[in-house]
Amino acid sequence: MPIFNQSIRRKIVGIALGLIVLMLVTSILSMVMSSQVGILLDELTNRYIPAYSHLARANIRSLERALALRRMVMSRMEAPSDEQAYAARLRDFEALDRKFEEEAEAARKLINAIIDDVRTYSDNAALARLDVRIESAVTELRRDLDEGNAKLLKQVEAKDMTAARDTLEHLDTLRDVFNRKVDAIRADMLTQVYFSTSQVISRQHQTIIVSGVVTLLAAIVGFAFALLVSSGITRPVRLLLAGAREVEAGRFDKPITVSTQDEIGELAAAFNRMIEQLRHNERIRETFGRYIDPKVVQGLIDRPEVAIDGERRVMTIMFSDMSGFTSMSEGMTPRGLVKVMNHYFTVMSAPIRNNRGIIDKYIGDAIMSYWGPPFIEEDEQGLLAGLAAVEMADQVPALQKQLPDLLGIRAMPAPCDLRIGIATGEVLTGSIGSELMMSFTVMGDAVNLASRLEAVNKVYGTRILISQATADGIGSRLELREIDRLAVAGQSAPQAIFEVTARAGALTEAQVTLRTHYADGLAAYRGRRFEEARAAFNAALEAVPGDGPSRTMLIRIAQFAANPPDPNWDGVWRLEQK
Repeated sequence: MPIFNQSIRRKIVGIALGLIVLMLVTSILSMVMSSQVGILLDELTNRYIPAYSHLARANIRSLERALALRRMVMSRMEAPSDEQAYAARLRDFEALDRKFEEEAEAARKLINAIIDDVRTYSDNAALARLDVRIESAVTELRRDLDEGNAKLLKQVEAKDMTAARDTLEHLDTLRDVFNRKVDAIRADMLTQVYFSTSQVISRQHQTIIVSGVVTLLAAIVGFAFALLVSSGITRPVRLLLAGAREVEAGRFDKPITVSTQDEIGELAAAFNRMIEQLRHNERIRETFGRYIDPKVVQGLIDRPEVAIDGERRVMTIMFSDMSGFTSMSEGMTPRGLVKVMNHYFTVMSAPIRNNRGIIDKYIGDAIMSYWGPPFIEEDEQGLLAGLAAVEMADQVPALQKQLPDLLGIRAMPAPCDLRIGIATGEVLTGSIGSELMMSFTVMGDAVNLASRLEAVNKVYGTRILISQATADGIGSRLELREIDRLAVAGQSAPQAIFEVTARAGALTEAQVTLRTHYADGLAAYRGRRFEEARAAFNAALEAVPGDGPSRTMLIRIAQFAANPPDPNWDGVWRLEQK
């Protein structure tokens, strides 16, 4: 079975066992070579050097023997002769004589032991010649010395000192010849000692080199083996990490190559299955993102309890509608109508999403959207809704030009425009519906008010109307104009409504004049100074001819002239009076 198909545990155990085997092989080889060096060193210290030492002592023993012989003769030649001293000198001489031969025989035994030892390499021929030479030298010396010693003893007994001196000189000559032979043998033996020493040193160097080479090879092989196995482990891990980073970046189109069958391979296969599931989920999310705002989907994923239990939050609600849609749609084919509406919703939805709004639903030609926590901070929801409304209004001229081209006609049968109502207040957020179908939406008075404000644009001839609470949230960050005080059915307290006219600082001089005169007219209107109010509203119309709110208020003042309001009238227009 290939190594990469093994489990990680087996791979790691295999690396450890391989390194242990290599270590054992290296240790055994070092021990064997060291033991060989030990054998050579033992032979050198216990055989070569002692053999050489025995030969050196044989020389010394020959000199001591000659000296003992002279002492023995001198004790015999003394007058009167000391028999006791002579007997002692004779015993010393005979003891040294035996020691001389023992030293030579010990040297021969060690030399023969070296020759017989097959574990070590030695010059056996040279050693055998040394053994023969030692034996020959000792045998000749023993024969000559025996003859000379016997002759010398007779001459000493006969008191023939002259002949004894000649015999001693002859014995000294024999000893010198023997010593020269032994010196030559020792020199050759020293050569063998040097040879053995060089063998030990050479084998030590060889052991060191071989041990180093084997250790290096073991390290290289072990490292290569570990690198091979570890790369088989780390490579899929790196691929897995790269795949995880791709997933983190939101890219699910790069599966991981499964190159092993171990635990990491199983993890990679599971990771690929996870990527496939994420890809499938992403397709579902993209598909449902066209029906449900992606922010809502993500919010429900992060906090599913909100969908189940619901929450009360302060939010800003927007309703937008296309004016003239009914008359425009009557003359269109279903295909053309769908084409126009899809384009209209695409154009008008972009500002809402660009300003972080949530599109709740499309109702006919109307769009319902909202802003608020947890999608944005509470203090910026009014401003974002107002900015989205301004941007939507800015798209109207271009949309009016695009619609005929979409339908393939020269001009639209009826003009189209935009009406937007925005209100801020507490609403209920949660999943609303039946057991079979649910919709995450918002409900409450603010929703109703925003819908009413969108419709009230038709009364005042405006595009964007907002509630008092929304205006408070916007402040001076957009240009606002108070239009009227409105009482909506179902709400006890009337509130002021405002028109969003432009971005901050974007008003023309005529629009500034219009706002000033309209504010004066509105104050006079609420104070029942209708003539003064009429004059102010007319001045506003002179600044901006066709201003819808000014014309509406002039019509209302004209009605009051024919039918004066109730004495308790508070200047509030009640929507149910529409």
